[in-house]
Amino acid sequence: MRRVWSARRLEFDSADQAQDHFFNSGWTDGLPVVPPTEEKVRAFLDTVALPPQEILGGIPERNRVFTAEKAAVNAVMAGCLPEYFPVVVAGLRAVTQPAFGLHGVTATTGGAAVLLIVNGPLTGQIGLNSGQNVFGPGNRANAAIGRALRLILHNLGGREFDRGTLGHPGKYTYCMAEAEDSLWEPLHLPGALPDPDPGRLG
Repeated sequence: MRRVWSARRLEFDSADQAQDHFFNSGWTDGLPVVPPTEEKVRAFLDTVALPPQEILGGIPERNRVFTAEKAAVNAVMAGCLPEYFPVVVAGLRAVTQPAFGLHGVTATTGGAAVLLIVNGPLTGQIGLNSGQNVFGPGNRANAAIGRALRLILHNLGGREFDRGTLGHPGKYTYCMAEAEDSLWEPLHLPGALPDPDPGRLG
């Protein structure tokens, strides 16, 4: 498969120089990032068998789109492992559905953060936490996947639209697995979630 890359190539003399450039360019959440080398981005794209220019979603109100390549760049920066990237892609496709209203969620002054809840056997395979300390630190899959989605929204969706008055700690990372052995119906079953507002879909 021929790959058509659109991201700019940058060269640095040291890791510190790279970190400073990313921070000063506004491409981070204030924390250090993993430099997204072409080799790493290629490995992420290989896990989903997508061409770099595949559009995964967007925010029409802002004329912004999210390509697979640039989503992979941000997932690398967030500290994801390649096997996490299919979850990032699925999450990005989900939040860019019209019914979700991503423009409003990311532009409100209320400081809302996007919570990603993942279910299915993959959660165990990649080590997503669904139990004790589920929103606390220490779990790489939860932290990196949630951070990847946030960096994508920050860097590709338009950070200038974030109008949160106080913000929310979930804007660093906000991801969990569903505990499917609970008393509640799993989220993937019909009726587990309320129907979306029909007026919002029309």
